[in-house]
Amino acid sequence: MNPLANYRRITIKIGSALLVDAAGKLRAPWLAGLAQDIATLKAEGREIVIVSSGAIALGRSLLGLNALALTLEQSQAAASAGQIALSQAWSEALGQHGIVTGQILITPNITEERRYYLNARTTIQTLLGLGAVPIINENDSVATAEIRYGDNDRLSARVATMIEADLLVLLSDIDGLYTAPPARDPHATHLPLVESITPAIEAMAGGAASHLSRGGMTTKVEAGKIATQAGTAMIIARGTEDHPLAHLVAGGLHTLFKPATTRAQSRKRWIMGTLAVSGTVHVDAGAARALSQGKSLLPVGVTQITGTFERGDTIAVLGPDGREIARGLVSFDSDDARLVIGKHSEAVIELLGSSNRGAMVHRDNLVLTGSTDTTQRQEAHHEPG
Repeated sequence: MNPLANYRRITIKIGSALLVDAAGKLRAPWLAGLAQDIATLKAEGREIVIVSSGAIALGRSLLGLNALALTLEQSQAAASAGQIALSQAWSEALGQHGIVTGQILITPNITEERRYYLNARTTIQTLLGLGAVPIINENDSVATAEIRYGDNDRLSARVATMIEADLLVLLSDIDGLYTAPPARDPHATHLPLVESITPAIEAMAGGAASHLSRGGMTTKVEAGKIATQAGTAMIIARGTEDHPLAHLVAGGLHTLFKPATTRAQSRKRWIMGTLAVSGTVHVDAGAARALSQGKSLLPVGVTQITGTFERGDTIAVLGPDGREIARGLVSFDSDDARLVIGKHSEAVIELLGSSNRGAMVHRDNLVLTGSTDTTQRQEAHHEPG
């Protein structure tokens, strides 16, 4: 069965080691084969978005940077030079099939701050509506070590959820998830299907294997958590074949991560994919139970607050055992939040004023993230954009 058959909008992530050889040269024949595969999918009526690594790998060769480890400044310079070459390569490869490409460079604030998120989503959706293929990469030429995605696996998951893709395909040098890293364990077993990402599944992931790539199975599983919780399926497949997507369609070995049964509304989908939180709140068992029933988080159930945050920031909600159970947009800044810990709504209003609704995180701005809580997410009312 064709594993892509049921998906119309597909985000495809390409790793550096697939596009660029060990000498830092573009693998042009491989890219030509992939471009033909993409053209076939588009001819079938599918919309394709590409998240492509490779700028630094190409740029380091162009600039003669031969060290295995680059300084931040060297990486930024390599990205600057390499992004031009990467964009040109994609434009030429897909142009052979009459496909127009559009380049979008993303930094974390674009997906972490909602107004930028909505603008980027509109640009991508407009390109798709015009029949183009957006080519997306992290803007490594200006990113700092502290403020960056750090891998295109998670970036691709954020993009996929942002545009409501049906499927995210991670093309890599491995054909899916194994029970253990197969390079270390000859008895490792391939998993064709992952129903949900549990701690046991996370424990199966390994680290990065190449100086050309930053990711490994760990970041791919993290990407799977972002995508599947937002209702997007994910496939990890080997991309080293000359026609990797055609190989996948023909039955190539892969791992499918099943999505949540329902697609969250847009605001909640954004909250679910947030890479970093501004602070955390710990709640008691009663509050955790109320959240699982779709209720708002009230100050009376909060036992501890860490971090500094402003009203509207994303915070993590931790249960009595210290594990994250939810994320949401907080209604108070951290000073006010500490002021009302453990207090009932009447006391909150008395302290902060009658205009306050009393909820620390309103249910419309809260998403359950616990692995067993997927079915509890509310669609609530439809929110455009």
